[in-house]
Amino acid sequence: MAGGGIRPLAGEQERGSLVVMVALCVRYLPVLIMLALWELAGRSGLVSQQMLPGIGAIASAFLDLLSSGELIMNAWRSLSRAAAGLGLAVMIGMTVGLLMATRPLFRTLINPLVRILYPMPKSALIPLVMIWFGLGDASKIFLIFLGCLLPVIVSAYNGARGVNPFLIWSATSLGASQDEVLREIILPAALPDILAGCRTALAFSFILMVSSEFVIAKDGLGFLIGSLGDGGNYPAMFAVILTVAGTGFVADRLFGSFVSHRLRWKEQA
Repeated sequence: MAGGGIRPLAGEQERGSLVVMVALCVRYLPVLIMLALWELAGRSGLVSQQMLPGIGAIASAFLDLLSSGELIMNAWRSLSRAAAGLGLAVMIGMTVGLLMATRPLFRTLINPLVRILYPMPKSALIPLVMIWFGLGDASKIFLIFLGCLLPVIVSAYNGARGVNPFLIWSATSLGASQDEVLREIILPAALPDILAGCRTALAFSFILMVSSEFVIAKDGLGFLIGSLGDGGNYPAMFAVILTVAGTGFVADRLFGSFVSHRLRWKEQA
């Protein structure tokens, strides 16, 4: 009896694992197709394998960089800069966006600056930032901060402006102060928009992290990509590029899971 009960259970677990694997393969089928075409292009001679190394050569270069510690050290430097710039941008951007939505005078002062800076490519400021802050971490963190700040400000502002006025009026009529209305009504209602802006800022942080390290860094993943490319070590260069892409993908998925958990009340509603 016991043995007969265990085997069906094990079979169900195996079928469940198989279903999960098939679902993952279907979900990421475009990535698998791209990798297959990548390998085929090199092996067929359509593209020189020196310029487009095979997946095996890239994997071998990745393991070499990993075992030497070079990849981990540079990844740590890059991610610490991105985290610092992004964290500052989220804290300050949320505050500025909410104040713009609830304080007319503050909106009058800040809104023109946001409109001017938002469409500007932040990488165009690299020479100026390099003059201001030098080649240290401050220049990279400031550039990441500036690029991530504006999406958070705009999302917080739009989210707060979109709150149902009846909710604000009801809270005010019951004696809630302006700060209480901001904290208890506006912030929770604007949270979906704010988190969407933070997700956009997360992507920008990786873009600006790499682009700034190309020019004004002596370490980091962007610097490593440039130095390996200049040295002709293309398998290792592609290994670092794919590391950046994979790290950004994992960060986005983790943040997406956090958002789903944080906003589960919205789905239930």
